[in-house]
Amino acid sequence: MESHVRGGTRWRRFAVVMVPSVAATAAIGVALAQGALAASFSVSGQQFKVSAETLHGEGFEQYGALDVKQDGKYVPVAVSAFTDATITGLCQSVVIPTPIGDVTLKLKAGNGGRGHEVTAHNLYIDLDQLDADAVFTNINIGVAAGAKGQPGPGIKDGDKTDPGSFAQTAESADLTGVRQTAWATSAGTFTLSGLSLHVGLGSGKGVECY
Repeated sequence: MESHVRGGTRWRRFAVVMVPSVAATAAIGVALAQGALAASFSVSGQQFKVSAETLHGEGFEQYGALDVKQDGKYVPVAVSAFTDATITGLCQSVVIPTPIGDVTLKLKAGNGGRGHEVTAHNLYIDLDQLDADAVFTNINIGVAAGAKGQPGPGIKDGDKTDPGSFAQTAESADLTGVRQTAWATSAGTFTLSGLSLHVGLGSGKGVECY
């Protein structure tokens, strides 16, 4: 698929909001101070890892937001939203400290080949790190978050970003070799073909997704 980014640039090693994470966090902090963001989405306070061989998404939108942990502290995130997404080789893992050591819960799905992918509708991922090779079709950077007529599904309920705040949209996005850390995932529908769930002792490489 050919990218239609202005200048025909193919972007590699796509980072959160496509700028260094420190700058992204600072920008979100400024937006909060200016009233452009509202902290309203609560999360458990537990990060988790997600990896995928491929992710094809239609109706892509990304915007800054703040999640709230149970201790009341804010977590700056980039919300990646897709109207529809198809994923192969999905893996999700979370490490839970216990009195007997770390316990890792790992979920896998979408490994059965063509016709057995993971699919999602109105998918939202609250992430703070993303690495992948990415190609975007008809991307617009700096558009208003949730602007009418943009291809994405719009702002997630509870995020309440300023309609004039920064965002980026694209008709479609293709990511390969995805590795990300996230705080929350939500979807209107989420179909996990070939679901496999494992709970075991330990953590780190070889136990978690990566």
